[in-house]
Amino acid sequence: MRVVVTINMVGLNAYRRDNFEHPSIGLVIVLALAAWTAAAIWLYQDRRRRAAVLLVADLAIALGALAATPWVKGPDYLATIPGFWVMGALLAWAIHWHWKGGLAAAVLLSAADLLPRSVVDQGNYGNVFLVLIGGPIVGYMCESLQRMARERDAAEHAAAAAEERTRLARAVHDGVLQVLTMTQRRGAAAGGEWAELGRLAGEQERSLRSLIRQQDTVPTAPGTQVDLAGALEEMATAHPVRVEVATPGGAVLVDAHVATETVAAVRACLDNVLTHVGPDASAWVLAQAAPDVITISVRDDGPGIAPGRLEQAEAEGRLGVVSSIRGRIEGLGGTVAMDSGSWGTEWELAVPLA
Repeated sequence: MRVVVTINMVGLNAYRRDNFEHPSIGLVIVLALAAWTAAAIWLYQDRRRRAAVLLVADLAIALGALAATPWVKGPDYLATIPGFWVMGALLAWAIHWHWKGGLAAAVLLSAADLLPRSVVDQGNYGNVFLVLIGGPIVGYMCESLQRMARERDAAEHAAAAAEERTRLARAVHDGVLQVLTMTQRRGAAAGGEWAELGRLAGEQERSLRSLIRQQDTVPTAPGTQVDLAGALEEMATAHPVRVEVATPGGAVLVDAHVATETVAAVRACLDNVLTHVGPDASAWVLAQAAPDVITISVRDDGPGIAPGRLEQAEAEGRLGVVSSIRGRIEGLGGTVAMDSGSWGTEWELAVPLA
């Protein structure tokens, strides 16, 4: 664009050379503007040089050329020396500082064009009007395009990262699952201390399988809104334990990440029921939504958790409850409470919605 308006500026001033009272000075100004065009094209090519100093200098040269016009052409001039050449500085400000920069440059250029004139005709008004609306509009469009480009890049990065995590998880987990399955089977057959090792291997196998199912079924794209109530019902339906789910009548829309972590925590509670109570156990999931928080209760009819068992498991390095339940909910800014007795065990998960 700078090259086109520079060629236009040189051609028009050459054609109107009889309008100059000081043609030698006019020629110097035209050549200086053409030289600045070449310099500006080179300077703007490097992102590091696109600083405020360059943009202010660019606009100052355009304003100087406008201000010099009455002296070089005389007080009754019609067309300015730079003409549409000033669009280079205007659009540079609009691109760099968006609509505010475009508006500021347009106002300064319009004032420099109109104030020296004794008479403003329709042509002058039309040119100024185009400058005043063109700068802010181009700035707004550039801001929108840059924002969409950032959002696109973030979405592509998140999608690629999620795909890679899923691929690696499947490859790694499949190999680990085979070892855990074999350890569980052989440990149970060997009995004694090996049986406990087999039981622990079985717990980890189920946790890993649960994680894989979670990655395959719960959306994780950034900004995606998910119905948490529907996700809980779908998860509970597919779980081996008999689960009764009660959720609010309407959808509970939350960010995909919140849904992912919450569903995974509830699934971990149900996996514990399957592991420690058995496949014949019954469980109940109750979700209650308030304006700023959703509270989910997970209860079973098992024998309960012995006092100190969770602390002992954590001390032994078995972090299923700490990581799968408490870690996930607390990572969302929520809280976890557990109550247990001969009647069974109940987990209460409070997840903020805002």
